[in-house]
Amino acid sequence: MADRPKTILICSCEDTMRLDTAAIKRGCRNSEIGQFRQLCRGQFDQFCSAAKVEGPLLIGCSQEAQRLTEQAEARSATIDFVNLRETAGWSVDGSQAGPKMAALLAAASEPAPAFPFVTLASDGVILIYGRDEVAVEAGKLLADHLDVTVMITRPGQLAPPATTSFPIVMGTIRSAKGHLGAFELAINDFAAPRPSSRDALVFEVPRSGLTSRCDIVLDLSGGAPMFPAHDLRDGYLRADPRDPAAMLRAVLEARDLVGKFDKPKFISFAAELCAHARSKLTGCHRCLDLCPTGAITPDGDHVSINAEVCAGCGQCAAACPTGAASYAVPPADTLLHKLRAVLLTYREAGGATPLVLFQDRQHGSDLIDALARYGDGLPANVLPLCVNEVTQVGLEAIVAAFAYGAAGARFLLPTRPRHDVTGLYQTITMADAILSGLGFSGRQVSTIETDDPDALGAALRAIEPGPNVAQPATFRTVGKRRDLLRFALSELHRVAPAPTDVIALPEGAPLGAVNINVDGCTLCLSCVSACPTGALRDDPERPALKFIEDACVQCGLCVSTCPEKVITLKPQIDFRAARAPARIIKEEEPALCIRCNKPFGVKSTIDKIAAKLEGRHWMFPAGDKRLEAVRMCADCRVVTMSEQQFDPLPGVPERASPRTTDDYLRERDIKR
Repeated sequence: MADRPKTILICSCEDTMRLDTAAIKRGCRNSEIGQFRQLCRGQFDQFCSAAKVEGPLLIGCSQEAQRLTEQAEARSATIDFVNLRETAGWSVDGSQAGPKMAALLAAASEPAPAFPFVTLASDGVILIYGRDEVAVEAGKLLADHLDVTVMITRPGQLAPPATTSFPIVMGTIRSAKGHLGAFELAINDFAAPRPSSRDALVFEVPRSGLTSRCDIVLDLSGGAPMFPAHDLRDGYLRADPRDPAAMLRAVLEARDLVGKFDKPKFISFAAELCAHARSKLTGCHRCLDLCPTGAITPDGDHVSINAEVCAGCGQCAAACPTGAASYAVPPADTLLHKLRAVLLTYREAGGATPLVLFQDRQHGSDLIDALARYGDGLPANVLPLCVNEVTQVGLEAIVAAFAYGAAGARFLLPTRPRHDVTGLYQTITMADAILSGLGFSGRQVSTIETDDPDALGAALRAIEPGPNVAQPATFRTVGKRRDLLRFALSELHRVAPAPTDVIALPEGAPLGAVNINVDGCTLCLSCVSACPTGALRDDPERPALKFIEDACVQCGLCVSTCPEKVITLKPQIDFRAARAPARIIKEEEPALCIRCNKPFGVKSTIDKIAAKLEGRHWMFPAGDKRLEAVRMCADCRVVTMSEQQFDPLPGVPERASPRTTDDYLRERDIKR
């Protein structure tokens, strides 16, 4: 809980749930607790009195949030609300839910920072793309509200309208890009109808390679979607033309898409931290592989994220090894603060074996509400944590949860997710490897994929919580996700049941080392110049290659850059790496200039070059003094070649000077 005094009002909702005020007070020590039976009705005057007092105010009910907020609109400070009824009180375990209520109140007390928005503007220009009269009918429904154009692909017999209220054209959309207010469509086989069409529309000669721009696209073609994860593309509406109800819903939704709309800017991106590419060689491409909407594209040495297209799944931020992409709704450190408040307060209030349930508002909250109203409710040890998208949760949050004392973690997903959740499965696989290596037995982290509230309840009650840490960590940190992950791993290793120094991780993990075949390494140090994090580095005093495992993000740029192809990645976590100095991988004697004695290269490499050139190259015959230039630094080499008047092209005549316009004019004047 925050250090400042806070007023908390909790209500038994007409005695439909038991309030364990003693447990709540144990968890919320720095708060004034007010207990009520009917706060929103019979005891409403007491709420009004509490709202007049300035200071933090938290209400343990969300059903009447709008009414209570309107009543206290003159209040300068905001009022926070948390649902204690469906998430805790309405349950067969409601009598043991006191510690959970305290934990949920503590999480709601954590401040949430503001996040930026992007604005999408639509003037109501809509393209309705279909195959028959259904598209024309949709155009008639929208003609009074939007600027309509209907495009028919491979039209059959279409009756011409008696009066033209909107264009009806023929065409096939070859490709599409953009978003609400800025769609760009590539059109083939475009043709307008002839005005003389009598019983059926007759079209002009078609043309291809055209571009159309519009604000909204209503796809009634019944074909493949124009966009990946099309349900998440703002301004793109799609319905089955054989389903009149679906068509009508899409028409009603399209009618309202006029004006300016704010959407969260879900991802904050720092291009200077991105490890995508160097020198036109590709390194990390995790975010490109995981983005379901195609909002991420390569852009030189880094990637570019289109905030207008981004749907906020957060998989790029969860997978980004450097922290270049970070989630903003909320940031990773804010999520860790909520986890800390939930788990530490739950333990302090007397709870045991907590199970964290990550769920989103669109699917999870409705499922939990249904389970509470019509089923047995959530078990008393299940702590629901609502996030914008469960796929935004990264490895640092799971690791921190177990360091704070969680006995398990579950992710609630719909049976058919709106987008691919591969990134979440990868995160769970890495977390399982780390937890198993540290002595946490059983399946500690997994998903629950269901749309049935009873199935959710059965799955949660069937879980046998694994062992949690004997003395939870209490750290509270801020910063980028990479720093949070380092600290959380260090704390989990400290409190784990069976600490292990080195744990192998699955392929693609953002932690690990590199294996280098030192016999094949020439110390060219190309990998050092390519490494974006400084994990590979040189020694300014002598030829050496050093490695710092704690800085390695397994981006693979060193593998792509190495000309000898002697580098491979080794995904693992070494808990000693954070305190370990730079490890010398290979070190050799420097080559000293035979003229000025200045170090200028690697001795073994210079010897190999000299051996390959002597007597085998026309410039360096056997025994020739010119070979000594190979063993000199760049400055001395130039001086020596000048002193020896070394001519690399003996016998070749001097090249004629290039002729200019003045030369031609001079010759013409001489002839005259």
